[in-house]
Amino acid sequence: MNGGGSVEAAEAVAEASAPVGAPLQLEWKFAQVFGERTAGEEVQEVDIISAIEFDRTGDHLATGDRGGRVVLFERTDTRDHGGNRRDLERMDFPINRHPEFRYKTEFQSHEPEFDYLKSLEIEEKINKIKWCQSANGALFLLSTNDKTIKFLEGSRKKGPGMSTSSKTYTANGGCLDKTLGLGNDFSFPSGGASSLHLPVMTSIETSLVPRCRRIYAHAHDYHINSISNNSDGETFISADDLRINLWNLEISNQSFNIVDVKPANMEDLTEVITSAEFHPTHCNILAYSSSRGSIRLVDMRQSALCDSHTKLFEEQEVPGSRSFFTEIIASISDIKFAKDGRYILSRDYMTLKLWDINMDSGPVSTFQVHEYLRPKLCDLYENDSIFDKFECCLSGDGLRVATGSYSNLFRVFGCTDGSTEATTLEASKNPMRRQVQTPTRPSRSLGTLSRGFRRGADTSGADTNGNAFDFTTKLLHLAWHPTENSLACAASNSLYMYYA
Repeated sequence: MNGGGSVEAAEAVAEASAPVGAPLQLEWKFAQVFGERTAGEEVQEVDIISAIEFDRTGDHLATGDRGGRVVLFERTDTRDHGGNRRDLERMDFPINRHPEFRYKTEFQSHEPEFDYLKSLEIEEKINKIKWCQSANGALFLLSTNDKTIKFLEGSRKKGPGMSTSSKTYTANGGCLDKTLGLGNDFSFPSGGASSLHLPVMTSIETSLVPRCRRIYAHAHDYHINSISNNSDGETFISADDLRINLWNLEISNQSFNIVDVKPANMEDLTEVITSAEFHPTHCNILAYSSSRGSIRLVDMRQSALCDSHTKLFEEQEVPGSRSFFTEIIASISDIKFAKDGRYILSRDYMTLKLWDINMDSGPVSTFQVHEYLRPKLCDLYENDSIFDKFECCLSGDGLRVATGSYSNLFRVFGCTDGSTEATTLEASKNPMRRQVQTPTRPSRSLGTLSRGFRRGADTSGADTNGNAFDFTTKLLHLAWHPTENSLACAASNSLYMYYA
């Protein structure tokens, strides 16, 4: 009796109902959790995850926490068959398991400091982590707190192990290799051959030995909110509220200021820098976002000081919609380039927006994330939740985007033409437990844009089970695997991983 018929029929119906050319909606499943809390367990402030990042291969994952620690995880499922995933796929080796990671090592990246000149405490909290190009089997990454950036190296070191001799022995313990000068008439102690114990080969475990290679300090007067590696493999940028600096990885005592938005009179300050990122393939292009909801594209070939932008991306304000909260909720908390560099994804408090760098008239797609919170903006302002900074990410194939929300929920949207995918999941072992069915509205034209303006309109303040959203639990940080449909989400001190 075949029990899979109903499943196959359901998949056929779903495929038939999907728009032509649009990928099917993904079904997300729980993979792993690290640092899971037990019921009623109190979470220490220093254990809360504050940064998360996959490396470019997807074989390593790094997290940073508020205690200044960096934790490294290593993928294990690709090594069980004696080759990496790409080689196995080329050999048509069946791979049906989800990505599996294991804890590799952790180390203290930053310590609390005190700036005596400004009488200012500097937290050890890790704000951002970025992987650098690996070399000679060693792993390299950048981590930063509010003031200091560190270049960290994790070199591989083999643990203790015993290697066996390559010589061949007979059943009675005699060695067939005559070069040793011992024949088969060699006599053993009274215990005989059974008393002779030869060394046995054991699997030698490699460990990562972390060390700090360089420290890039004393270059920012304000809190660092972003770091980004350049595609040239030699330089990176760091951004605070008013400036963006360009560094060479090999030089820690000098940086170049390439963007400065600080006015001569601070009373004239109207916006600050909130995020910055290099283009993934063009080493001369970078983008940075502002607290007024705009994104500026900068070409470093134009001038040494890139105060004048090449392109400006911002959405025109709807007449009559302005309120006290308009500028607050328009502030962009995170931007990410798509893998091919064609699109930029931005996250503000209410929405996700996808921008085409070739069209600066407006976003090509807008996804509503917190529309249901609009009536509650006053309360959110009172408890400072309106200033929460949610991150965003894109899938490696560019077909989907994701971001976090409250109650440890996160949302995944399809961003191809005609896609209506808008999935809400919970960071738990049962991600579909509190799924909210939020079909998107049909796409409609926005001026001359070739792509649609869509809304994943979740209008309720409660989920399908009638549970009110919890604004004290928030999923701020998440990362998408660079080559697979796998997500890593940070919920408080726990790291959840999902696959589809």
